[in-house]
Order: sequence, then structure tokens, then C-alpha cells
Amino acid sequence: MRFGLFGSAQARRGGPDTDSSQGFREFIENNVEAEALGFYSTFLVEHHFTGFGQVSASLNLLTWLGARTRDLRLGTAVLVLPWHNPVLLAEQAATLDLLSSGRLDFGIGKGYRNNEFAGFCIPLEEAEVRFEEALEVITKAFVSEEPFSHRGKYWQFDNIVVEPPTAQKPHPPFWMGAGSPSSVSEVARRGYNMLLGQHALAEESLEQVAQFRREVVALGRRFDPLQVGLARAVYIAKDDADKAAAFERRYQGHMRINRLARRPEGETRARYILDDEKEARHESAESALFGSPDEIMRKLEKLQKGGVEYVIINFGGSREQIRRFARDIMPAFAGEPHMQVLAAK
Repeated sequence: MRFGLFGSAQARRGGPDTDSSQGFREFIENNVEAEALGFYSTFLVEHHFTGFGQVSASLNLLTWLGARTRDLRLGTAVLVLPWHNPVLLAEQAATLDLLSSGRLDFGIGKGYRNNEFAGFCIPLEEAEVRFEEALEVITKAFVSEEPFSHRGKYWQFDNIVVEPPTAQKPHPPFWMGAGSPSSVSEVARRGYNMLLGQHALAEESLEQVAQFRREVVALGRRFDPLQVGLARAVYIAKDDADKAAAFERRYQGHMRINRLARRPEGETRARYILDDEKEARHESAESALFGSPDEIMRKLEKLQKGGVEYVIINFGGSREQIRRFARDIMPAFAGEPHMQVLAAK
């Protein structure tokens, strides 16, 4: 089983005694140590206008990290294409891929938070068409050796060759998030790798993995389980009270994010309707890998038996949690079957 990191960093606002760079520097050091401990990758979010300092310039931070690491894969989860000039984004991504010797995993998405689209003065209803046009330009920019032009609804470019070239050919791997049967089909149809979110229940995620596998094979391609990255929150708890407190922090954080995503005129998307608090708390708890090392390993074993081989983990920025996971849990999945390891204890 392969493990990576997933999440964000924070640059907090404050007065003259606040070092706003501290959260970013901690993110870098956490990932440098994670690489040394055997983690394979890191996937970094992109968000704007939160008020609590989430990462906005993902490629900038990953470029700094690339200079501090040697083998760690550098992923975006995800870059929201409707907000970006696609040519400038392709140039920045190619620069990172080139300087890191081909370590970029190019995760892309359409966006979903209402407050972000409102902040950019872009209608959320335009997300789909803007995404498709930007993706067309970026793909052409990565692979074209000859000048090309583009005349679209939102972008126009005339006789351009996008530089620099990428290190990976024909381009860095594309990753795309999915959370429904239709979106799983879309990722399979495009031939991309798939990212699954950290808040979905295990049963739902395993069905999405199975669907992706079926559809990739039906399209005549070989299925590789490492083409699917499942995000999960992990917290190694001291005791039941510590675990309960961690669940509450996760739930409150999830609700804060959902409030940012909701449409002010009324929400129709099921994941942002917060009417049933009991159900929301259940899903928040059940989707997380919280508890003792044995509890977490049993949940990972269930995911692995269901076809998951690549888990990207949100440790909440805790270096101690990264260390404990590497010491107490990762070895159980490095070689011999996990249940044999448990039986030997």
C-alpha cells in the first residue's frame, strides 16, 4: 500500500508579532520529514478568501517544496481551472515539473465553493464550460511543439508556443476528483487518474473504485490501482476521550467549510444541506481513520481488500502524527499481509 500526504497549510494574519510564514514553513518541514519516513507524495489544495489562511498559490508552495526534496511526488488537489489563465497556469506547472525532474501530479477541478466564485466575480454556473475550455488550452500547451492559436468563449491566444516544456511526456499525469457515479465515469472516459474525497464513507468510496476499474477495463485500458488516490483524515488517539475530541474538531471544521461552499439563495446539492446533524456527524466520524493504531490498521485493511492501494492522508498539519503513522502503521502494509501482522502481536 502506498501513502502520501493531503491537505493545506495556513498563513495566518495578525499583528507585528505574528509570523505569517510559519504555517507554510511548517508545511515544508513536515513534508521533508515525510519523504525521509517513506511517504510517496503530497497533494496540496487550492482555496481562496477563507479568512483562515488556506493555501491559495499551490504551485508556488510546491515549487519551494520541490527544491527541498528529491523523490516526493508533488500533487495539486486540485487546481481550479475556471479561475486561471490557462496558458499562464501551463507555464507555471511546466516550470515546476521541469525543476523537480518530473515529479508533478497535475490535479485539476471545476471548483465548488460559492464564496470563491463570488470573490472572483465568476458565476458558479460557468464552472463547467470554463473548465472545459481551460483544459483544452492547457493540454494543447503541454503537447504542442508548433505554434497554435485558440479562439474560445473566455480565452483567446494567437500563434503561441508555451514554454518551458514539461519533463514528463507527453505531460504530467492528470488527476481529477470524483464523488458520484457520473463523475467517476467522466474521469475514466478522459483517461485521467482519480482522486476520491476524504469525507465519503468507505462503502461509497469502494464502490467508486470498483466502478472506475470496470469502466477503465471496458474502455480497453489496463487498470492500475495506483491510478486512484483516496484521501482520508488520520488521527492516532491517546484514548477514547482524545478520539472523541478529534471527531468533534473534524466535524466543526467540515461544517465551516460547507458554509463557505453554500449558495446564499438556497442550496440544492445534497452534500451542503446541513439539516440532519446526526447523519452529518456520523459521516464525518465514519469516513475518518481515528483511533488506536490497531483501529486505524483494521480500517485500512478494509480499504485495501476493497481495492484501494493508494491513500493520501490529512494529518491536520501534525508532524508528530506523521511520525507515529510511519512508525506504528506503515510497516504493517509494507510487505506481509496486514492481518498476519496483527495476529503476531
